[in-house]
Amino acid sequence: MSLERLHALRTALHVHNRRYYVEDQPTISDAEFDSLLRELQALEDQYPEVFDPNSPTQRVGGAVVKSFETVAHKRPMLSLSNSYNAQEVAEFVQRAQTSAGEALSWSAELKYDGVAISLWYEDRQLVRALTRGDGVKGDDVSVNIRTLQGIPLTLPEDAPNELEVRGEVIYTHEAFEALNARREAEGQEPFANPRNAASGTLKMQDSAEVAKRGLSAIMYAVFSEDHAFSRHDEAIRAIQQWGFPIPDRQKRWVETCNSLADLENFLAYWDKERQHLPFMIDGAVLKIESTALQQRLGNTAKSPRWAIAYKFNAETACTHLHEVVYQVGRTGAITPVAVLDPVWLSGTVVKRASIHNSDQIAKLDLHFGDAVWVEKGGEIIPKITGVELGQRAQDALPVNFISHCPDCGTALERRKGEAQHYCPNAKECPPQIKGRIEHFVHRRAMDVEGMGAETVDQLVQLGMVHQPSDLYAMTALDWSRLDKFKTKSIQNAMEGLAGSKVIPFERVLFALGIRHVGETVAKKLAKYFGTMEALSKATTETIENVGDIGPMIAQSLLAYFSEDENRLEIDELRQHGLQMTFQAAEGTSDVLKGKSFVISGVFSHFTRDGIKAAVEQNGGKIASSVSGKTDYLLAGEGVGPSKRAKAEALGVQWLTEEVFRTWIGSTN
Repeated sequence: MSLERLHALRTALHVHNRRYYVEDQPTISDAEFDSLLRELQALEDQYPEVFDPNSPTQRVGGAVVKSFETVAHKRPMLSLSNSYNAQEVAEFVQRAQTSAGEALSWSAELKYDGVAISLWYEDRQLVRALTRGDGVKGDDVSVNIRTLQGIPLTLPEDAPNELEVRGEVIYTHEAFEALNARREAEGQEPFANPRNAASGTLKMQDSAEVAKRGLSAIMYAVFSEDHAFSRHDEAIRAIQQWGFPIPDRQKRWVETCNSLADLENFLAYWDKERQHLPFMIDGAVLKIESTALQQRLGNTAKSPRWAIAYKFNAETACTHLHEVVYQVGRTGAITPVAVLDPVWLSGTVVKRASIHNSDQIAKLDLHFGDAVWVEKGGEIIPKITGVELGQRAQDALPVNFISHCPDCGTALERRKGEAQHYCPNAKECPPQIKGRIEHFVHRRAMDVEGMGAETVDQLVQLGMVHQPSDLYAMTALDWSRLDKFKTKSIQNAMEGLAGSKVIPFERVLFALGIRHVGETVAKKLAKYFGTMEALSKATTETIENVGDIGPMIAQSLLAYFSEDENRLEIDELRQHGLQMTFQAAEGTSDVLKGKSFVISGVFSHFTRDGIKAAVEQNGGKIASSVSGKTDYLLAGEGVGPSKRAKAEALGVQWLTEEVFRTWIGSTN
């Protein structure tokens, strides 16, 4: 009887979830719902053998994952071609009309600014939720998607057995502001924008925290081997009946358009009204309604021929400059930031904007109290673009760039040929120390688990860490001095540091934070010189012999290794067991040494990043565009026509994936 009650509760709660979150017609109170959920949880604790990942109790999260599995998409998640004005839209519509040979009906809809997601259902149960990734493979974030109240975990009987639904995971403005208010109350840095917050939240390891963060979703694409749809709007209405959140037609988030004029009206309306939406968008999407025509027109290697994205011009707003504050980066670079009277812009309240450097301050002729024009570059980062000189007060004081570091008081320097000022006090300036440590422990560098920005903040404030080697000298007693650090936190930090000792030399080199030495440069230097000792003794000439390494990087390396403190730090890290010798990855060779490759198209046996890595691991070089110096165009399916034409004109050799695999000995 108890098991029957358990299954009945699961069914009932799924129905109540749908009525509340999708139909907006709840039939029981929140208290009654919570009571049923608690009863279900108690029964599931009593009968763990009937665990169901799609149970309503999984909405609150609780699972912790160390990493997310990478899974190939059933169908590639292509990106859309972009258009930026009415003429480009008209040309696209005309091309589609000509190709179709008949009058077209269009779906015009908003382009939501969040994280693309693909939901897989089998036997009407949610089995996977993948991020877009590189379009060929994505990360399985099912454990976190199950916490979103609007996503159905099971489908009704009239839904097909196999179904893929795609959409966008987003933050509403209300949920985003609530999240940032909570973070600030807890002493954490607020998120810069809803898109980054959504992406970061979906990749969190603790699903219980994801459940608290208020993510939403809107679905806009449907695929099924078991159910055919003749039109896009038919498919969207069907998934609405099955419990999915879809664009609101009554609010004109989506419209059916039968002419270019209809499309232009939709775009013109949202160009003006987008600031009143409850979430951020980054344009609109225009797609042919007929699924038969979609299939007939097909796709290029990168994007469908039956749909296009339209990008609105950046929104601007006028507000007043209150003051200018100066931020210090990990390399000592000083960045001026304008503090503004709050203004609504692109769906968020903007209080700060970048001014870049002293030259930009002079170019704008900024004065305190100025009425300034602000826009979001790429709809993300606010920047000042102009000043309303007619509104300037006669006694307004000019903004003069600072002469000393705002944190440590050291006189600033400006190096010849560079736009930014720098604080030269690298060893004692707190923000520089903090920035270097955060860079060192970052997952793309030493990947030290259990050490976030808040932990680094405490270490620097307490004076316990000045350089990366100090981390490895810390004892359990040292870690216990940190706020909220108990047995488990201490164990995680120490195990994370111990695990970082197997990180390869090229990432150790990147982790040191030497100016101008990014990941790619670090790989080239590590492979060329082989050891840290050899690199530290290199001359300008030998460094510049490394492919694509110029005098600026060479001078930065010489300056770094010329300082006694830096050489002592490297010795300390070596004694703590960090890797200082390059080890060739398994399967590497020099068979492609000296050859330059341009990559285009989609490949069967490699992801985009994977085939680039294969070229580099076997001695080849990657170039972004075809030129007279290119040796091979490594071509997958759907090669870009411009690259193909240029390669043929320049006599660049065409190389297929299969021949490439034979060359590098990867034919299994």
